[in-house]
Amino acid sequence: MLRIVEDYRNYLRIERGMSPNTVASYSRDVQGMLDYCELTPPGQIGTEQLEGYLSERIGEGLSKRSQARMLSAFRSFFNWCIDEGERKDNPCDGLESPKLGRYLPQVLSVDEVTAIMDSVDVSSVSGKRDRAILEVLYGCGLRVSEAADLRISHVYLDEGFISVVGKGNKERVVPLGGMASRAVKEYLQVRPGSASAQFDDVLFLNRFGRK
Repeated sequence: MLRIVEDYRNYLRIERGMSPNTVASYSRDVQGMLDYCELTPPGQIGTEQLEGYLSERIGEGLSKRSQARMLSAFRSFFNWCIDEGERKDNPCDGLESPKLGRYLPQVLSVDEVTAIMDSVDVSSVSGKRDRAILEVLYGCGLRVSEAADLRISHVYLDEGFISVVGKGNKERVVPLGGMASRAVKEYLQVRPGSASAQFDDVLFLNRFGRK
């Protein structure tokens, strides 16, 4: 069983280009299901066994969102098994995903954002960097990981946009507003040297010259 999970993990990572967190979650879900069905080869696992496993996990307090992710992992795994010739059908076809309620994300008010921006001491190099990070996060709507991975060569200050590589290595172009652009320019004027060549193109560096 360990070998098939490892092969599936490589498929998600290499062929599907999924993020490390998603690969880890899907692999963990599939491993748990296979452990539950330990006497049944993956090619013979049926819908009833999946229902039994899910019922057991729900009894342990598994949330609807986790149930949905788990079913998505199982569908992906069994579709991969079909592609690999391990089976001809997907036992998840007989299962329904739980209905997830819509929720409104908590957001900061304009005054709260302004207070955060004003709290940064821009008299220091790290302060100019932090202000630029906050402006890019807020003004461009980036994830923290996307801001950390941002490259100088992907920032087009004169044209007013940045190129961002997000989940699944998908690239998108994001407008760069005036305040964010000015903050990045001010940081670039004092940006320290990188610790090694591999960080030369990384926009935001820590005090050790690394990403």
